[in-house]
Amino acid sequence: MTCPPLLTFDYDLFISVAPAYSNIVIYPESTLQQYWNNAINYVSDVSWQGNLQCDGRQYAINLMTAHLVYLSGLIAIGQVPGLMQNATVDKVTVTLTPPPLKNQWQWWLSTSPYGGQLLALLQVNTVGGQFVGMPGTGLAGFGLVPNFGYGTYWPRGGDS
Repeated sequence: MTCPPLLTFDYDLFISVAPAYSNIVIYPESTLQQYWNNAINYVSDVSWQGNLQCDGRQYAINLMTAHLVYLSGLIAIGQVPGLMQNATVDKVTVTLTPPPLKNQWQWWLSTSPYGGQLLALLQVNTVGGQFVGMPGTGLAGFGLVPNFGYGTYWPRGGDS
Protein backbone atom coordinates (compact mmCIF):
# COMPACT_ATOMS: atom_id res chain seq x y z
CA MET A 1 0.00 0.00 0.00
CA THR A 2 1.26 3.43 -0.85
CA CYS A 3 0.65 6.12 1.64
CA PRO A 4 0.06 9.77 0.71
CA PRO A 5 2.57 12.27 2.13
CA LEU A 6 -0.21 13.96 4.15
CA LEU A 7 -3.03 11.98 5.72
CA THR A 8 -6.59 13.26 5.38
CA PHE A 9 -9.81 12.71 7.28
CA ASP A 10 -11.61 9.50 6.28
CA TYR A 11 -15.08 9.45 7.82
CA ASP A 12 -15.65 5.68 7.46
CA LEU A 13 -12.25 4.87 8.93
CA PHE A 14 -12.89 7.24 11.84
CA ILE A 15 -16.27 5.63 12.56
CA SER A 16 -14.61 2.19 12.57
CA VAL A 17 -12.34 3.45 15.38
CA ALA A 18 -15.03 5.41 17.25
CA PRO A 19 -18.47 3.98 16.42
CA ALA A 20 -20.01 6.01 19.28
CA TYR A 21 -19.82 9.02 16.94
CA SER A 22 -21.63 7.44 13.97
CA ASN A 23 -24.89 9.37 14.49
CA ILE A 24 -24.70 11.89 11.63
CA VAL A 25 -27.37 14.11 13.21
CA ILE A 26 -25.43 14.60 16.45
CA TYR A 27 -21.96 14.30 14.87
CA PRO A 28 -22.10 15.50 11.24
CA GLU A 29 -19.10 14.63 9.11
CA SER A 30 -18.18 18.33 8.80
CA THR A 31 -18.03 18.64 12.60
CA LEU A 32 -15.83 15.55 12.90
CA GLN A 33 -13.62 17.00 10.14
CA GLN A 34 -13.09 20.09 12.32
CA TYR A 35 -12.10 17.91 15.26
CA TRP A 36 -9.67 16.07 12.94
CA ASN A 37 -8.21 19.43 11.88
CA ASN A 38 -7.64 20.18 15.56
CA ALA A 39 -6.24 16.69 16.25
CA ILE A 40 -3.44 17.13 13.71
CA ASN A 41 -2.11 19.91 15.92
CA TYR A 42 -1.31 17.17 18.45
CA VAL A 43 -0.44 14.26 16.13
CA SER A 44 1.17 15.19 12.82
CA ASP A 45 -0.57 14.23 9.59
CA VAL A 46 2.77 13.66 7.82
CA SER A 47 2.41 9.96 7.03
CA TRP A 48 6.08 8.96 7.02
CA GLN A 49 7.24 10.78 10.15
CA GLY A 50 8.44 8.98 13.29
CA ASN A 51 7.71 5.44 14.41
CA LEU A 52 4.01 5.63 13.55
CA GLN A 53 3.65 5.65 9.82
CA CYS A 54 0.72 5.51 7.41
CA ASP A 55 -2.05 3.31 8.90
CA GLY A 56 -0.62 3.55 12.43
CA ARG A 57 -0.48 7.34 12.22
CA GLN A 58 -4.00 7.50 10.75
CA TYR A 59 -5.21 5.38 13.69
CA ALA A 60 -3.43 7.67 16.17
CA ILE A 61 -5.02 10.78 14.64
CA ASN A 62 -8.44 9.11 14.71
CA LEU A 63 -7.94 8.30 18.41
CA MET A 64 -6.92 11.91 19.10
CA THR A 65 -9.98 13.12 17.17
CA ALA A 66 -12.26 10.85 19.22
CA HIS A 67 -10.54 12.03 22.41
CA LEU A 68 -11.29 15.66 21.54
CA VAL A 69 -14.92 14.86 20.66
CA TYR A 70 -15.31 12.95 23.94
CA LEU A 71 -13.92 15.81 26.04
CA SER A 72 -16.07 18.35 24.21
CA GLY A 73 -19.12 16.21 24.96
CA LEU A 74 -18.30 16.19 28.67
CA ILE A 75 -17.80 19.94 28.73
CA ALA A 76 -21.06 20.49 26.80
CA ILE A 77 -23.06 18.73 29.54
CA GLY A 78 -21.26 20.60 32.30
CA GLN A 79 -18.90 17.87 33.46
CA VAL A 80 -15.26 18.49 34.23
CA PRO A 81 -12.98 15.98 32.49
CA GLY A 82 -10.98 14.13 35.10
CA LEU A 83 -10.08 10.77 36.58
CA MET A 84 -12.44 9.73 39.33
CA GLN A 85 -10.92 8.31 42.51
CA ASN A 86 -14.00 8.14 44.68
CA ALA A 87 -17.76 8.62 44.40
CA THR A 88 -20.60 8.59 46.93
CA VAL A 89 -24.29 8.51 46.06
CA ASP A 90 -26.05 9.88 49.16
CA LYS A 91 -25.00 13.44 49.91
CA VAL A 92 -23.00 13.36 46.65
CA THR A 93 -19.22 13.15 47.05
CA VAL A 94 -16.88 12.95 44.06
CA THR A 95 -13.09 12.97 44.28
CA LEU A 96 -11.03 13.50 41.14
CA THR A 97 -7.34 12.73 40.65
CA PRO A 98 -5.54 16.06 40.47
CA PRO A 99 -3.25 16.53 37.49
CA PRO A 100 -0.62 15.54 36.75
CA LEU A 101 -0.29 11.79 37.13
CA LYS A 102 3.19 11.44 35.68
CA ASN A 103 2.87 14.56 33.58
CA GLN A 104 0.08 16.80 32.28
CA TRP A 105 0.03 15.16 28.82
CA GLN A 106 -0.55 11.68 30.26
CA TRP A 107 -3.20 12.99 32.64
CA TRP A 108 -5.03 14.77 29.81
CA LEU A 109 -4.99 11.70 27.56
CA SER A 110 -6.21 9.56 30.45
CA THR A 111 -9.41 11.59 30.72
CA SER A 112 -11.05 9.62 27.88
CA PRO A 113 -11.00 5.99 26.75
CA TYR A 114 -9.70 7.09 23.34
CA GLY A 115 -6.90 9.14 24.87
CA GLY A 116 -5.90 6.14 26.99
CA GLN A 117 -5.64 3.99 23.86
CA LEU A 118 -3.62 6.70 22.13
CA LEU A 119 -1.28 7.02 25.10
CA ALA A 120 -0.64 3.26 25.07
CA LEU A 121 -0.05 3.32 21.29
CA LEU A 122 2.38 6.22 21.55
CA GLN A 123 4.27 4.68 24.46
CA VAL A 124 4.67 1.32 22.72
CA ASN A 125 5.92 2.99 19.57
CA THR A 126 8.22 5.37 21.41
CA VAL A 127 10.10 2.60 23.21
CA GLY A 128 10.08 0.29 20.19
CA GLY A 129 7.48 -2.19 21.39
CA GLN A 130 7.94 -4.36 18.34
CA PHE A 131 9.45 -7.47 19.92
CA VAL A 132 10.50 -9.21 23.11
CA GLY A 133 13.95 -10.81 23.26
CA MET A 134 16.96 -10.37 21.06
CA PRO A 135 17.92 -11.94 17.74
CA GLY A 136 19.53 -15.35 18.09
CA THR A 137 18.58 -15.81 21.75
CA GLY A 138 15.57 -18.03 21.15
CA LEU A 139 13.47 -15.77 23.37
CA ALA A 140 9.87 -15.05 22.54
CA GLY A 141 9.32 -12.58 19.75
CA PHE A 142 6.51 -11.21 17.66
CA GLY A 143 7.04 -11.65 13.94
CA LEU A 144 10.21 -10.16 12.54
CA VAL A 145 12.98 -8.58 14.56
CA PRO A 146 14.82 -5.59 13.05
CA ASN A 147 18.48 -6.17 12.25
CA PHE A 148 19.57 -2.73 13.42
CA GLY A 149 22.90 -2.64 11.62
CA TYR A 150 21.72 -3.47 8.13
CA GLY A 151 18.13 -2.31 7.65
CA THR A 152 16.88 -5.85 7.04
CA TYR A 153 14.84 -8.22 9.19
CA TRP A 154 15.66 -11.54 10.77
CA PRO A 155 12.93 -14.12 11.16
CA ARG A 156 11.81 -14.51 14.78
CA GLY A 157 14.41 -16.36 16.86
CA GLY A 158 17.37 -15.01 14.90
CA ASP A 159 17.44 -17.56 12.07
CA SER A 160 19.09 -15.93 9.08
